[in-house]
Amino acid sequence: MSRRRRRPLVPESREALDTLKARVMANQGYKVGPDAPEEVKYEVAREKDVPLQHGYNGRLTSREAGKVGGPIGGSMVKELIRLAQESLNKKQ
Repeated sequence: MSRRRRRPLVPESREALDTLKARVMANQGYKVGPDAPEEVKYEVAREKDVPLQHGYNGRLTSREAGKVGGPIGGSMVKELIRLAQESLNKKQ
């Protein structure tokens, strides 16, 4: 099965992004493994009663898709902001 992965703007950042995703997911109590980001979205979908399937999901509504991406993506954004603030505080 082919996994579609979005390409980061800076390709060299892929490993760091995957590490960040794994850390955020582990902090939220999800399993962390080699396919963690891919599998966690299906786990979140089951928890939220969203009919996400492997393959085509064009019939999902924006609301349903947001229920899946929100808990993970929102936590990742919060973590990135925290890291940026920490970095800025060290420079002052």
